[in-house]
Amino acid sequence: MDALHYVHEQLSKKADFPAFRSGDNVVVSYKIKEGDKERIQDFRGDVIQIKGEGSTKTFTVRKISNGVGVERIFPFTSPSIAEVKLLKRGKVRRSRLYYLRALVGKKARIQERKYVKK
Repeated sequence: MDALHYVHEQLSKKADFPAFRSGDNVVVSYKIKEGDKERIQDFRGDVIQIKGEGSTKTFTVRKISNGVGVERIFPFTSPSIAEVKLLKRGKVRRSRLYYLRALVGKKARIQERKYVKK
């Protein structure tokens, strides 16, 4: 292991998120600062991609809000993420689900994976 990777490992906090993949339905609770107050807001949606590695690893969550698709990118190492809850596991065959952007209504749903490998 080279020195750069070693320093990144030592400085980055370990995220204790559940193991999730693309297609899973999650709730991300993140902290929002408004003036001098801080509150936690939930963002519930489907994970459409996970990319990067180490301290630059991110995941993108997509939801439909009032008929408009909203995507948000969360870094795994962000201190503003309070917790991530896994609601449903999705049955998908690819890791990047960009095709969901073009689908509307029932076609945009992801089937639930019933059997989970351990």
